[in-house]
Amino acid sequence: MANVAEHSIEAPTVDITLDPNNLRIGRQIRDLRKSRRVSLAVLAKKVNKSVGYLSQVERGVSALPIPVLQAISSALDVQISWFFHGDSKAPADEQDFVVRRESRRTLNYSGMGIREELLSPRLSGQLQMILTTFEPGASGGKEPRQRKGEEGGYVKTGTLELTIGARVFLLNAGDSFTISGDEPHLVRNPSEEETEVVWVLADPY
Repeated sequence: MANVAEHSIEAPTVDITLDPNNLRIGRQIRDLRKSRRVSLAVLAKKVNKSVGYLSQVERGVSALPIPVLQAISSALDVQISWFFHGDSKAPADEQDFVVRRESRRTLNYSGMGIREELLSPRLSGQLQMILTTFEPGASGGKEPRQRKGEEGGYVKTGTLELTIGARVFLLNAGDSFTISGDEPHLVRNPSEEETEVVWVLADPY
């Protein structure tokens, strides 16, 4: 991942100090960063955030928008699914093939109104499936998201506003879409009801 300018607009700080999920993700980022022998300063430069902000993220006291977590994942050479947490263990003969509803690994973005569930049975592989639930008005962040590799989505329920470059599309339940890896995009739930989107992400490597 190429280095970018050191200064940037920060993600909003939200009072989530006691949220266990944010504390868990923060610890995972810190431990992974240290295992990679990457300093906070180096990581901050790679993801275009300040050292102070990343320090707050690692302590679980700052909001972590999806694009930022994706940038951190790329900088630390792991897939974003590495940060998902499962509450129950699947039977040994199912682990590489099947994901039961009650065994899904989940990732909650506190303060953002977004929950993601990993539908893929493995944390590694060339294909990832993720179910994202957007609360009314929730979005994936204010800055356009851009990732390596193609991705696609299927709107299971609700309404999704998809912005690709200068184009804005309003998608309803049953609609689907694909995005190439070089197209910056934004997603938002503009409605007053929950929106569920099933994502399919291809590993670019």
